[in-house]
Amino acid sequence: MEEELKCPVCGSLFREPIILPCSHNVCLPCARTIAVQTPEREQHLPALLQPRAPGAAAGPGPAAGSEAECAAGGGSGGGGEHADKLSLHSESDSGYGSYTPSLKSPNGVRVLPLGPAPAGSSSAALPRGAGPSSSLTCPQCHRSASLDPRGLRGFPRNRLLEAIVQRYQQGRAAAKCQLCDRSPPEAAAVACEQCEVLYCAACQLKCHPTRGPFAKHRLLPPPSLPGGPGKAAAGARKLPTCADHELENYSMYCVSCATPVCYQCLEEGKHGQHEVKALGAMWKQHKTQLSQALNGVSDKAKEAKEFLVQLKNILQQIQENGLDYEACLVAQCDALVDALTRQKAKLLTKVTKEREHKLKVVWDQINHCTLKLRQSTGLMEYCLEVIKENDPSGFLQISDALIKRVQVSQEQWVKGALEPKVSPEFDLTLDSEPLLQSIHQLDFIQMKFPITVPPVPLLQLEKCCTRNNSVTLAWRMPPFTHNPVEGYILELDDGDGGQFREVYVGKETLCTIDGLHFNSTYNARVKAFNSSGVGPYSKTVVLQTSDVAWFTFDPSSAHRDIVLSNDNQTATCSSYDDRVVLGTAAFSKGVHYWELHVDRYDNHPDPAFGIARINVVKDMMLGKDDKAWAMYVDNNRSWFMHCNSHTSRTEGGVSKGATVGVLLDLNKHSLTFYINGQQQGPSAFENVEGVFMPALSLNRNVQVTLHTGLEVPQSVRQPKLPSN
Repeated sequence: MEEELKCPVCGSLFREPIILPCSHNVCLPCARTIAVQTPEREQHLPALLQPRAPGAAAGPGPAAGSEAECAAGGGSGGGGEHADKLSLHSESDSGYGSYTPSLKSPNGVRVLPLGPAPAGSSSAALPRGAGPSSSLTCPQCHRSASLDPRGLRGFPRNRLLEAIVQRYQQGRAAAKCQLCDRSPPEAAAVACEQCEVLYCAACQLKCHPTRGPFAKHRLLPPPSLPGGPGKAAAGARKLPTCADHELENYSMYCVSCATPVCYQCLEEGKHGQHEVKALGAMWKQHKTQLSQALNGVSDKAKEAKEFLVQLKNILQQIQENGLDYEACLVAQCDALVDALTRQKAKLLTKVTKEREHKLKVVWDQINHCTLKLRQSTGLMEYCLEVIKENDPSGFLQISDALIKRVQVSQEQWVKGALEPKVSPEFDLTLDSEPLLQSIHQLDFIQMKFPITVPPVPLLQLEKCCTRNNSVTLAWRMPPFTHNPVEGYILELDDGDGGQFREVYVGKETLCTIDGLHFNSTYNARVKAFNSSGVGPYSKTVVLQTSDVAWFTFDPSSAHRDIVLSNDNQTATCSSYDDRVVLGTAAFSKGVHYWELHVDRYDNHPDPAFGIARINVVKDMMLGKDDKAWAMYVDNNRSWFMHCNSHTSRTEGGVSKGATVGVLLDLNKHSLTFYINGQQQGPSAFENVEGVFMPALSLNRNVQVTLHTGLEVPQSVRQPKLPSN
């Protein structure tokens, strides 16, 4: 993210950043540096640009002070103030110009500090419209922007970016361990009050154990580095005020001008006839748009990471296959007469060149993809920091530009960009059958054997695994396979030793199958095919799914008012109405038990616990439609509900700290509920068949935490009898 926080002119972190009309940012001192005069005034270059006499020394001035980091902008004396009040040249008064400066700084930006015009060239003597004016060229898009009489102060200050830079600097200023051998040292974890030494976790265990003479030493959290930005400074940010009315805070958003405005701007300013909307509403709308745009980039970043893993696997396969081909070649050449010895070196060279070519192509792809991924990841981190900000006006100043950048970043991942350009396979075959007189014409032949069905694939058992109710299988073709492979067919049985069925057909050699039964044994096999037909099956591999289910709440299918935290294990709601959230596991077989702990229970709400189909209605209480089976409960009693039918009222409710257990027995096709370890009423539902997901409905007065991976309770207390 650091690249997003650097000024394009000075290359340092932003200081007093301002937003140009093109939505790019630049330091205020750097803006003074890159401000240029229009072509009509270039004949009156200031004295600062005149050649300096040999041996002349630069006198001291404010330019060598705090603005030295930003290309020494501002000049000395009143020059900085004058440069800050530039008026600006613009073609057709549009706010942008196309004038390209001729004098440039090392980074390609025109540097032209202002100075007094030569005698006799006073602007008072010029006709109206021909007075001195200057332009500011954006160092990124090279557009020229116009200024009003306020000069550079007319550009809005990017307070949001300034706050993010301050937080970033604070994070980098963490105290370091004083005993680390590593370079750079690790961040300090504790500070000893008696020793006055900072320790990281590893050095504290090694050099300062909590026993012996050190047992009475007091270990404290490490202090912030001197001079580092404090939390108080970060939190005491001044409320933004209107640029035109300094005593007024921003309260509305002008849609026409895409800028925050104050009350007086609407009453007497240029925004009086424009379309305006509430600042908070537009803030939320633009945050939502940026978040949605980030989803696309996030998906591409995930694909890019997976693609990098794929490319690195290809590198390994190329290395392995290359070594295999070299070994085969050496074996064949050693078996021939002495005349083959000279030819052997030539053939080895061809294999090596082929391998190096493939490696070079793949490395080029890795470097290119890594660069794009780093840029996208930096932009994502920056955007996420922007979304965390609570400054609506500051956010809206940059949100449109960020949304466009995110969309452009997503478009960079064009179709085919995440596909390998080379294959790890070597299509080289040595024909050792010709007569001795043909030895000197010996060369590789490529795919000249008659095409037959592929051989048996080899299952890579070290990569085959199970997780929860999913299995992952990996396979490869044996080395020296001359027949092409167009795809693979993966087959799996039903977990009960039944018939095999096709679960995957494609070109990949790694496949994960989800949604299987828990505590079940599956048999899997794979075969390859090409234009000549289908090859033989591989050996059968046996895979055992997990005994118990580990799952969380599913954010992708939850109602939009559901609020998840704690790695999607804790749920609450932002609405006073009941909303539904499902679990990430699906059950169709076996016995399953999970618990929900009530973390918060206010104003006697009626949370509902149970199971549901994937297409359950999510904007009302669980159990009101025919897709859910639930128990809803208040602080005194509970009811079972399905199809909006309430049955079996039972005394005993929930409160803060209570635990609700759900027992789904698909062997007996029943659903039973428990409160604090005691069965609540009779078995809630019978004849439950099909595929079900754990489900919960609640409103903002309730917060629960999900506990999974639990063994089915072996013994339960007697159930409470339902009330009449």
